[in-house]
Amino acid sequence: MKYKAIIIDDEKNARILLEGMIKEYSEDIEIVDSCVNLQTGVKSIYKNKPDLVFLDIEMPGQSGLELLDYFNEGRVDFSIIFTTAYNQYAIQAFKLSAIDYLLKPIEPDALELALTIFKRHESKQDFKLLKDNLKEQSVPKIALPTAASIKFVELDKIMFLKGDGGYTHFYLNDGSTVMVSKTLKVYEDILKEQKSFFRCHKSYIVNVNYISDYAKSDGGFLVIKNNHKIGVSSEKVDELLNLMGTLN
Repeated sequence: MKYKAIIIDDEKNARILLEGMIKEYSEDIEIVDSCVNLQTGVKSIYKNKPDLVFLDIEMPGQSGLELLDYFNEGRVDFSIIFTTAYNQYAIQAFKLSAIDYLLKPIEPDALELALTIFKRHESKQDFKLLKDNLKEQSVPKIALPTAASIKFVELDKIMFLKGDGGYTHFYLNDGSTVMVSKTLKVYEDILKEQKSFFRCHKSYIVNVNYISDYAKSDGGFLVIKNNHKIGVSSEKVDELLNLMGTLN
């Protein structure tokens, strides 16, 4: 199957480099147009009806996110892979939102992975969530893809995460749980910039704001809201207590 793609980037060299990499690493992606700004990009999308758009998020006087303002929600029948040189804070927003992105300078392995995910149609893209997560004043949310849907959960409602092989269970403060078919290590990486989340055990990541007690008996364990008891590795205890002291 052939996929039609459009590149939107104000930097000519960046467009040429990306197109060359795509031709080298993916024979079934056809670049049908290369656009210098959003306006020409929008016209090209209406004309060429691409399956995929590579979109620079930072262009002079405009954000790539504004592309969605030109389309009704139901008219966005193409996928977007953002290309960005954004700082680490913004990269966390992409990870939390489960939106595909390529960090400039683009690495071949990262491009291949992004294209593989696109071809598998593994993720529904919610660009409003990305916009919200890019605003520092908003409460960050995380996109959790389940078998039936994608749940968007505010980070401060997550009490702890429990790893179970290739699955991760999210325990929320309303008593509900969400199971995702990704490993705990994946979410450790996504949440590492969030200071309230701490990998306390090989099977657990905890939101320290929900810890009520650290019990020294039975090898040591943490008591979480609603009387959940979770393990804590002995070598992690001092680091955890120091973190809680800093946050308080």
